[in-house]
Amino acid sequence: MLWFQGNSMQLAKHSFLLLLRNLSASKTALPVLTLFTKDPCPLCDEAKEVLEPYRNREVDITLPENSAWYDRYKFDIPVFHLNGQFLMMHRVNLSKLEKQLQKLEQQGAGG
Repeated sequence: MLWFQGNSMQLAKHSFLLLLRNLSASKTALPVLTLFTKDPCPLCDEAKEVLEPYRNREVDITLPENSAWYDRYKFDIPVFHLNGQFLMMHRVNLSKLEKQLQKLEQQGAGG
């Protein structure tokens, strides 16, 4: 797992935002990162803080309409899906997220 602190976190955020801008500029549909969470969840709160600049969608698994997600993830939150596919759980792995975004960018560019 990769954790960033201080200036390293700012560098990671900058490179991530640059990647998102490149995806957007290339007319590729922006990827959707979905966070499955519940309250209380300190790891979820930490993940939300790290990913706040990239926040697209959050699913509260305790809502009645999300009971299937609660059954699936009640012991593993936070869980992240990228474009509807499982990506990671428990902690944010920016390296893994960036690699997956780069793959999407390459696919969108015909590579």
